[in-house]
Amino acid sequence: MDKTLLMRKEDAYQLNTYKKFPLVLVKGKGMYVSDADGTRYLDFYGGHAVALTGHCHPKVIAALKKQLDKLLFYSNVAYSDIRAEAAEALISAAPGFGKVFFCNSGAEANEAAMRVAKKFTGKKGIIAMKGGFHGRTTGALSATGIGKYRTGELLSSVSFAEFGSIESVKSLLAPDTAAIILEPIQSMAGVNAAGKGYYKGLRELCDSKGIMLIFDEVQTGFGRTGKMFAAQAFGVAPDIITLAKGIASGVPMGAVLLREKVAKTIAYGELGSTFGGSPLACAGLKATIEVIADEKLAENAHAMGMYIKKTFSGMKGLVRVRGEGLLLGLEFGHDVSGIAAALLKENIIVSTSEAKNVLRLLPPLIIGKTHVDTLHRAMEKVLQDGH
Repeated sequence: MDKTLLMRKEDAYQLNTYKKFPLVLVKGKGMYVSDADGTRYLDFYGGHAVALTGHCHPKVIAALKKQLDKLLFYSNVAYSDIRAEAAEALISAAPGFGKVFFCNSGAEANEAAMRVAKKFTGKKGIIAMKGGFHGRTTGALSATGIGKYRTGELLSSVSFAEFGSIESVKSLLAPDTAAIILEPIQSMAGVNAAGKGYYKGLRELCDSKGIMLIFDEVQTGFGRTGKMFAAQAFGVAPDIITLAKGIASGVPMGAVLLREKVAKTIAYGELGSTFGGSPLACAGLKATIEVIADEKLAENAHAMGMYIKKTFSGMKGLVRVRGEGLLLGLEFGHDVSGIAAALLKENIIVSTSEAKNVLRLLPPLIIGKTHVDTLHRAMEKVLQDGH
């Protein structure tokens, strides 16, 4: 397999989107992915938080193969056995929510969530957070508070508050405010979290003003923060939760969780998605939920997050470890791009962020202490080399 030829071919025919790792990944298993040249990499990135259950988890693969032998696709215009089972499993894992809307991505889920909030309240205004990221479609991008992504013609009905400041949110309230949308932990911005009082304050504010509270849990959901949902970790009940990334262990899928009172306001035809809730994606979703529960992966995320914080404490140049569970940011006192590049040469994949001094760790939830120790040794070596 000619690795260089494959890279050139992809560059020749695919539109420029991401600056890619110099890797041609051809297979994965558990915590590892393998390059076309046979090199194996320890994956602390998870394909951007997608490989929740690890790469090619045998139970997920078995469920997908079983579904492929039965029915690859039919839309929501007909009922589906696996869709019914997947919806039941998801709602059962989300206490307080009554209905789910299936779609294909986080951006689509966030667009739907804001539309639902506007319909329910009869208002149009959205308050989002500076530093938040909600997707690249027009509506989702309009609620994204990272400047470099805000290109093109955006919606004018979104205003931006300082993340973590209730007073900043209050200053933006208007009679036409329909919803507040936020990532409970801002991942791309550098893994920013606020105190529990902030989230509870948002809930109280929304209750007092008749405003919908939307948690974008595309990256924080499904056990990553140590609970099934970050809302549970922060002790807050949002009106709507959006999901995507790893909820089907790599099969493209998004979802919007709605409380019953909200769902009742949506009529036939107001939301739809041709591929949303496809049989294959639903098979992946159901298997993923089962693996998270059976293998106690949310609990493992909490334990391993604490182990990482303990293990990395006192590391040269490290200011602190941000985040919860296995959505973590290693904050240094300098630019970390050199560290990420050097770690790749040590056969470890990590992620950078919009904060130039923060490395992100988004590993599969199956991670163990030996994997953390391997990263720790490699990072000490990289830092000793002057990165």
